[in-house]
This record gives sequence, structure tokens and C-alpha cells, in this order.
Amino acid sequence: MEHNTVENKNDFTGSWVSSSRFLFYVTIFCLLCFVLGGCYNLFKHRYKGKPEVAVPENTLYNPKYK
Repeated sequence: MEHNTVENKNDFTGSWVSSSRFLFYVTIFCLLCFVLGGCYNLFKHRYKGKPEVAVPENTLYNPKYK
């Protein structure tokens, strides 16, 4: 009795080298996405500049009283 088996050489679980290479690239891709997402979030919430704030004259460094 003869058993014919077909080997799948592209199997992810079959080779430790190819699976670790794949996981390495997935890790690099996820890290890159995380960094770019953080940069985009910092850009989106960036400092818009000094706002104009109404300061009462009696609270200045040299206060002006009535």
C-alpha cells in the first residue's frame, strides 16, 4: 500500500526561519504604524500659538488701580 503525501513548503508553521522572519516584519510594521500614528496625533493636537487673554489691570505685575 502506497501513501502519497504532498508537502507544502510554504506553510507558516513548518519552518521556524520563515515564521520568525514573518513575525519580525509584522513587528516592524506594527511599530512603524504606532510611531506614525503618534506623530500624526501630535501634529493634529499641536500648539496653535499664544492666545489673546483678557487680564484684569489690577492683577498685572505693576497693578493699575482706579
